[in-house]
Amino acid sequence: MLYISLRQYEYISAIGWHGSLSAAAHQLNVSQPALSNALTRVEAHLGYPLFTRKRGSAMALTPQGRRFIEDADQLLSNAARLEGSNTPGPGATRMRLGCFVDLAPFLLAPALHRLRDDIPDVSVSYGVDGFEAMIAGMTDGQIDLAITYDLGMDSGFTRHKLFDSSPRAILSPQHPLARARHVTLADLQDHPLILSREGLSAQHILGLFRRNGLTPSVAHRAASLELQRSFAAHGEGICISYASPSHDVSYDHMPLVSLPIPDPEATEAVVLARHGTGPADPSVAVAERALIACLGNA
Repeated sequence: MLYISLRQYEYISAIGWHGSLSAAAHQLNVSQPALSNALTRVEAHLGYPLFTRKRGSAMALTPQGRRFIEDADQLLSNAARLEGSNTPGPGATRMRLGCFVDLAPFLLAPALHRLRDDIPDVSVSYGVDGFEAMIAGMTDGQIDLAITYDLGMDSGFTRHKLFDSSPRAILSPQHPLARARHVTLADLQDHPLILSREGLSAQHILGLFRRNGLTPSVAHRAASLELQRSFAAHGEGICISYASPSHDVSYDHMPLVSLPIPDPEATEAVVLARHGTGPADPSVAVAERALIACLGNA
């Protein structure tokens, strides 16, 4: 006797791929309580949790949940084949897109719109994270494609360049450099910097200085770009960012000045990356072409 129905397998799989009840309910066109009830019943039958729940964050799969989703996807695929369907139904084909946290406010929404237009039969979910987590996700097969900077990836990754990005120095209008038209790395050496707490990001910025024989000082390592901008607006130092909003005020309404850093070696590529160097899965290959057309030279 089957104690878990195919419908329940489909519900749990959708929750796992989308990371939330609301997103999965929208994809499957069912109510959120229906998904919640199905999850509760399945976990009660199994005797262990499939997800960890934390208020204000996505539902994360437990190790048992990850194995359950893998088996459920295989079961659903076999069921569709037995029914003789030649086209994947909702959720039968899935792809997960990753995006580096600082790039997400600029690129993620248009990327998702383009993918839904070009591959409507593929259920696309997404994750936003830092470099290390995204690289680990691609390596582990949890992320199929990632929009990120070309940092931290070895020859085992396939990368397609989307566009070049140059850094900007963000500082208070009262800063001694604020009236300049641009600033070089050498100009910034004697002023405290506000860097990201994200390891690869901070290492990259410091590496730019060191390769030019410069030794800057670091005043803060901030957890987010907007915290970096707030510190800069309050005169705590200079924020260096590749993905800076165009508005000239911080979240707390303090004015900011944004100056280009024209050093050629500071330019960094934004890429579309995936783990592996062989041919991509057909749906991933279509997604690659769509995103390159959508985001290239953005």
